[in-house]
Amino acid sequence: MNLASVLGIPVGIGCLLVAFLIEGGNPASLILPSPFIIIFGGITGALLLSFDLSDVLSIPRLIGVAMRMPATREKDLALRFVALAEKSRRDGLLSLEEDMQGLDANEDALLKKGLRYVIDGTDSDALHELLENDIAIFEKHRKHEVEIFEAAGGYSPTMGIIGTVLGLVIVLSKLNEPEKLGESIAVAFIATLLGIAMANLVLLPLALKLKLVLAKEKNVKEMIVAGVLAIQQGESPKLVGDKLAAFVSEKDRAALESFNEA
Repeated sequence: MNLASVLGIPVGIGCLLVAFLIEGGNPASLILPSPFIIIFGGITGALLLSFDLSDVLSIPRLIGVAMRMPATREKDLALRFVALAEKSRRDGLLSLEEDMQGLDANEDALLKKGLRYVIDGTDSDALHELLENDIAIFEKHRKHEVEIFEAAGGYSPTMGIIGTVLGLVIVLSKLNEPEKLGESIAVAFIATLLGIAMANLVLLPLALKLKLVLAKEKNVKEMIVAGVLAIQQGESPKLVGDKLAAFVSEKDRAALESFNEA
């Protein structure tokens, strides 16, 4: 689990509650069924109208993706490509067959596919286009997932306002009970508070975190494309390592450079 993601929601909501308590508020007054029904029901209905049912049902899974940042594997991947480049120059491209078979089918699907076409002698330009198309399709799918949370973040404050308007309609219908107006108006505005809080403390931050996950995963895939093409073109292990160093974080780049010098 990513610690920043796990702490983000409780810290944001907790600070709001602390400030509310400091001003003499009662947290129990914020927990009312009608605003929750309006916000969550309204957002769900709007999402169902905007997206496919499968997209809406994928929201719990996507929240899990945002909570678990992908492992940093660029350094290990760069070292693997350096070793593959050395082996291919020494024993030929066909010697990579065993390495390709040993790759994990899920984690290294793009790498496995790239090596397969390299071993088969595919043209460099055709291979480049094929792998870039895979990345483009992957990115399109991931951006669609981000759009779900961005849309929900846009709907949430509006649903809050709708809830407040409904509450004020009820308030105005009870003007003959002035002693209850203050409490009724406060209840009406809880919907707006909940809608804005949901958008800015949960939904939109989750969308941004999914974008960050996408950027990290895309960096790894672009690194794989660069490494596969470098091996196909018979470049030296040192040159392969130097090329792939651009995809590695600053703290891991020194270790990669030391390995290349050795």
